[in-house]
Amino acid sequence: MTTAALTRPALRPALRAAAIAACLPYLCLKIAWVAGSHLGIPDHSVLLAHRASMAAANSASVLMDSCVIVLALLLTRPWGLRVRAWLLALPMWLATGLLAPVMTGYPLQLLVRALSGTAVGRPSDPAGAPFLDEWVFGVVYTGFIIQGLALGTLFALYARDRWGHLWRGRLGELPDGTVRPALRTAAVAVAVLSLLPAGTHLLWSTGSAAGLSPSLAEGRTADQYVVEAVFAAFAVLGAAGVLMVAFGLGRSLPLRIPLALAWLGSGATACWGGWLWLSALTVTDRAADGPTALMDLTYAVQMIVGTLVVILGARFFAERRRHPGRTP
Repeated sequence: MTTAALTRPALRPALRAAAIAACLPYLCLKIAWVAGSHLGIPDHSVLLAHRASMAAANSASVLMDSCVIVLALLLTRPWGLRVRAWLLALPMWLATGLLAPVMTGYPLQLLVRALSGTAVGRPSDPAGAPFLDEWVFGVVYTGFIIQGLALGTLFALYARDRWGHLWRGRLGELPDGTVRPALRTAAVAVAVLSLLPAGTHLLWSTGSAAGLSPSLAEGRTADQYVVEAVFAAFAVLGAAGVLMVAFGLGRSLPLRIPLALAWLGSGATACWGGWLWLSALTVTDRAADGPTALMDLTYAVQMIVGTLVVILGARFFAERRRHPGRTP
C-alpha cells in the first residue's frame, strides 16, 4: 500500500473540516448584517444607505457560501460518487471561479502593502467614509483562501479518482478527431473574445479611468489596481489553456496543465463578470454608480467566454469517454 493511500483517509476529513470551519466566520458576519447588525461597518458607510439591497446581497452571499459546505460533504462522502458529473462540476467551476481571484489577489495586495510601506487602501464611498472596517477584510479573505485550498484539494482528489483517466497523457498524444476543426474554431473565438476583458482590466489596472463609471473612477487605490491586474491575468490564462488543447501547443506538457488553466481562467473570468454585472444592477444612482457601456460589454463578454469554455469542455470530455484512446 502506498503512502498516499495511507494518508488519504485521514486527509479528506481534515480538509472537509477546514473548509466548513473557514465558512463559519463569513456566514456569521453575513447573517448578523441581514439581522440588522452594524458589526464591522463604520458609521456613514455607503452600505448603511442601502439597507434593502444590502440585505438581499448578504442573503445571497449566505446561500452561496453554504454551498461550499455542501460541496465539502459531497466530495468526501460515499454518496457523492453517485452524483451526476454536471451537478458537481458546474458548482465547483463556479466556486473555483469566485475564489481563485481572491486567493491570488489578497496576498498580492498584502505584498503591495509590504513593498510600499503603506496601508493598502480599502474601498470608500464618494464622501470618503470607509466601506468596511479593516479587520473584516482580513477575516473574510483569509477564510476564502482556506476554503479555496481545502475545497480545491478535495476536488482534485475526487476528480482524480472518478475521472482521472480522461486527462491522462500529454498534449502531443492527442490524436485528431472528428470534431477537432470545430474545437479549434471555438478556441479561436474564445481567445479573440478574451482580448476585450483582458485589455480593459489591464487598462484599468494601470490607473486609467477610461470607460469606468464616475464613482469607480474616483478614489481608487492599490487594491483595485491589483484586482484588475488579476482579472486580466485570469482572462489570458483561460484563453491560453483552451488554445493549447485545441492546437496541441506545448506538446510535451501533461494534458492536465492546459485543462487546469482553462478551468481556472474561464471560471474566474465568467463568474466575476457575472458578479460585477449583478452588483451593478443594485445601484440606485445610475448616473454616478451605474455601469458604463464599456463595463457592461466587458462583463457580458466575460460571461460569454465562460459559457463557450464550458460547452467546449463538455464536448471534449464526452468524446474522451466515448473513445478513450482518441480525443477531439
